[in-house]
Formats: sequence, C-alpha cells, structure tokens
Amino acid sequence: MSQIGFIEAIRQALAEEMERDPTVFIMGEDVRLGAFGATRGLIDRFGPARVRNTPISEAGFAGAGIGAAMAGMRPVVEIEFASFFYCCFDQVCNQAAKLRYMSGGQARLPLTFRCVYGAMGSAAAQHSEVVYSQFLAAPGLKIAIPSGAAEMKGLLKAAIRDDNPVLVFEHGRLGFTQGEVPDGDFVLPLGQGAVKRAGTDVTIIAIGAMVPQALNVAEELEKDGISVEVWDPRTLVPLDKDGMLASVAKTGRVVIVDEGHLRGGAAGDLAAIIIDAGFDYLNAPIKRVTALDVPIPFSPPLESYVLPDENKIKAAVREVLA
Repeated sequence: MSQIGFIEAIRQALAEEMERDPTVFIMGEDVRLGAFGATRGLIDRFGPARVRNTPISEAGFAGAGIGAAMAGMRPVVEIEFASFFYCCFDQVCNQAAKLRYMSGGQARLPLTFRCVYGAMGSAAAQHSEVVYSQFLAAPGLKIAIPSGAAEMKGLLKAAIRDDNPVLVFEHGRLGFTQGEVPDGDFVLPLGQGAVKRAGTDVTIIAIGAMVPQALNVAEELEKDGISVEVWDPRTLVPLDKDGMLASVAKTGRVVIVDEGHLRGGAAGDLAAIIIDAGFDYLNAPIKRVTALDVPIPFSPPLESYVLPDENKIKAAVREVLA
C-alpha cells in the first residue's frame, strides 16, 4: 500500500494505462497543462500526439473521441467540469451510448469521459453541478463515481480497459484528500460496491464525496450506541444490486446520501430499486439526504444551506431509527 493523493491516483492510472496500451490517449481542454494537476507532466512522457489540447468545443471533441474509439483507439476525453456535459449531450447520449447497440456489437466504443463535479466552494451554478443522474436514463453508458484515491485509480483503469463508454465523475473536493492505494496493477471491477464500515442498525448508502462524510457520521453516532454501516456503490451503472440489498437486509433501515438534487436524482433511483426488490427487508421508510432543488448558489452561506452535510445525515439516521 502507498499513501497518495486523489489527483496523483488519477495521474498514475492514466500513465500506467498509456504505458500499457499505445492506443490510449488523452484529449480535452488544458490537458497539456493539467488545470487540476491530473494530467500535468504527461505530455513530457508521452508526447503531443497522445496528450492533445482541444478548443473550448465540447460537442466537437466529444464527437472526435467517439470516432477515435470506433476506429480502434482508446481515448480518455476530459470534459473538465461536469456542467459542460450539457454542451455535448447529443454526442454522449445519442451517439456514444447507442452506436455499439445499433451496430449489433460490431462497433466497439472503448471511450472514457472524465470530469470534475460537485460544489467546491463558491464556484456557482455552472461549475458546481452534479449531472450523473441525467445519464442514468441513457442505456449504454457506464457511470463510475470514486469516493477516494483507491477507487479513483482502480475505477479509472477499469474504465479505460472497458469496451463501452464509461463516464468517470471526480468530485473536486476529493482532490485535496489522500488515501491508501494498493501497489502494482490495481484495477477495481465496474459494478462492485463496497462496505466501507460494517454496522447493524442502519445502512448509509453514500455516493462519491458523500462517503467520507458518512464515515464521519458513523464514527460520531457510534458514541451514542448507534451502529452504522456505510455502503459505497462505486458505480451506478452497472450497479451492485446484490451488495446493496445485502446491506439493507442486514440493517433494515436506509439513508441514501447524494450531492445531486432530490428530484430525479440518483438517490431516488436507488430508493426505488430497494423498494422494488427489498421492501420486506425494511423496518422504516427510506430517507434521502440530497442537495435542494435549486441551482447551487455562489454565496457561501446559501451554498452550505443547499448542500447535504454531516448534521443533515445524522438527523436522517436518527429519524429512521425513531
């Protein structure tokens, strides 16, 4: 095990996969400089043909990535901020998601999209969006949401090796965190969730950057004699449904925590799956802790008010236990 930063985990995954497979290349805005540090220095190692800056034209370079993937390459396309996916929604949902299916499997789409998502502190509405729930309704896309350095490296390597389009969402606040990452060729299978903390009274299903907050809450509530299990789906598509239901069956109570909005969000989707397939396991209604249904404000106090936090998670846990 090595203790490395979240950003370093991204850089290691990219470098290792580019070293392993000459068809892997990177394209996107500012990737030669590395605006967030994740791609910094890769151009010196792999050259300009494999680390390609693009214009500020998401529709154009997302489409170019799709074409490159169909032609036999393995592009890693950086969309920079998740909100910018709205600029290339047609390319991702109408082309990347459908072409393998429409060609009867003849066209492979080994394509990875990377982006930074979530509120990072007064980045305002157009740079703080959580958009993965919008892609849940587009069959053909895989969705990975790392919660720490180990998940970041392992899931990104798996995404690059996959023959289908994978969207990897990297929370901006996690960029300042560190974690233990196994040495060597560490790959996490897509579709395999994880119990991050075992418990018996209630399951907190936490997505992405909500996992560290859920773990903090579990530690605090343990002092009051409340045993909290924290389950991390890691990927929403494919979803480890069996792993999720096993945790629900164990505790009988569920709180789902997601920084996305309440209406039409991933938390609602997971809750529906649990009710449909695991209703008999439940001893209390499911609670969702999410962002409010408003654009993310610039104002720090308003941003804090809108977002889920540890106090809101604690309140939800106590409510399902009442």
